[in-house]
Amino acid sequence: MKDDAARERSLDEALEETFPASDPPANTVETGTRVGEESPPAVIDNRDASQFEIVVDGQTAVLVYRRERRSLVLVHTEVPPALRGHHLADVLAKAAIDSARAEGLQIVAVCPFVQAYLRMHPQSG
Repeated sequence: MKDDAARERSLDEALEETFPASDPPANTVETGTRVGEESPPAVIDNRDASQFEIVVDGQTAVLVYRRERRSLVLVHTEVPPALRGHHLADVLAKAAIDSARAEGLQIVAVCPFVQAYLRMHPQSG
């Protein structure tokens, strides 16, 4: 019993030394990201090509749009096979919706993926 209590005290002391109160763990709100998480890739609004783009490893995922006077028509989302499974289409859809909001434009979702995204994220639309 004394050995167990001594081991427990020793462990408590080691934990106190390893995790001082002034250094919050990496997965707290203060740091913004969890250990092992990457920040979302940068989305470019390529107005000349009328598409939002994410470039990863030399390949480009796109959300093609058409700007109209009062709306942003989201036409087609395409992610190269090598980039699939990383939620890049979600990132593109969110960026397009945020852009439309910032410009005071109505969102017209023609693209089936964006339609599904809006159903899954009703607060976005």
